[in-house]
Amino acid sequence: MSLPISIAERLTLPVMVAPMFLVSSVDLAVASCLQGFVGSLTRNHCSSDEEFDGQLATVRAALDRAADTEHGRIIGPLAANISIRTDRVTWMNALDACRRHGVDIIVTASGDPADASRLVHEWGGRIFHDVTSLRFAEKAIAAGVDGLVAIGAGGGGHSGTLSHLVFVPQLRRMFEGVIVMAGAVANGAAIRAAEVLGADLAYMGTRFIAAEESGAPPEYKRMLVDQTPADLVYTASVNGVPAMWLKESLRSHGLDPDDLPIPAARGIGHLPPGVEPWKNLFSAGQGIGFVEEILPVDEIAQTLRAEYDLACQVSSWRPVGR
Repeated sequence: MSLPISIAERLTLPVMVAPMFLVSSVDLAVASCLQGFVGSLTRNHCSSDEEFDGQLATVRAALDRAADTEHGRIIGPLAANISIRTDRVTWMNALDACRRHGVDIIVTASGDPADASRLVHEWGGRIFHDVTSLRFAEKAIAAGVDGLVAIGAGGGGHSGTLSHLVFVPQLRRMFEGVIVMAGAVANGAAIRAAEVLGADLAYMGTRFIAAEESGAPPEYKRMLVDQTPADLVYTASVNGVPAMWLKESLRSHGLDPDDLPIPAARGIGHLPPGVEPWKNLFSAGQGIGFVEEILPVDEIAQTLRAEYDLACQVSSWRPVGR
């Protein structure tokens, strides 16, 4: 295992609840950490430095209260997603807020994370970077990140096309740090599969969008319950970056999933007025098939632990006669 003991000992399952635009609420972050998972927030949907700082302060206060009143309870680490494609002052302010509020893991996506890595390491934090290909992984490793979020085929949001069966083992051959398997991870068996393939953590998004504590609107959660993987389309035509989108969401705004307009540049000027990705166009991963009802995080966690335990009991294959 490449996961630092200081992180591993604070987990009840090797699960990281993915930071998600407009979904990762304070309540979801707190509930995830209190279940012994890596909980997360994101700066990307905060309107100001002050709003992000306030969210971090609220989460930290809630977790500190739980630690003081429930001695012995395992409380998971806190992660925060910071966009390094914004202006430098904004993301440096966000990093400073994370330092002050004891964020354990910084998650970055597109862009060169070298400067962010250096700053995070100066205050003893850890930084994970999203990658969708081996080429992007090589660049992130060269930038000095501590972990790679390997977003493989089937993921919602901005996802890749490589099978986890290839992606994770190849990354493990070239990287000694933390590997997080992301994309279509929606049940306890998939969490166990991530470990078998060589990952340290499983990244879970879609399953938690439908959590009661998430910031997703009711319509979004209802679609996750009602739809299946067949109701998704993988395309770069919505905002210029390949992602998985709910067809019903597209149709409800007058868009044909089979004939989408092509943006002139990333996310620019091709959608009808008032139609915005993630605000009213919704994405999901292929793990949508395991979202059967809207539940609180504690019930989702109980189910995941039972599924994981069952997967761990599966005996290894033996030829007949041995």
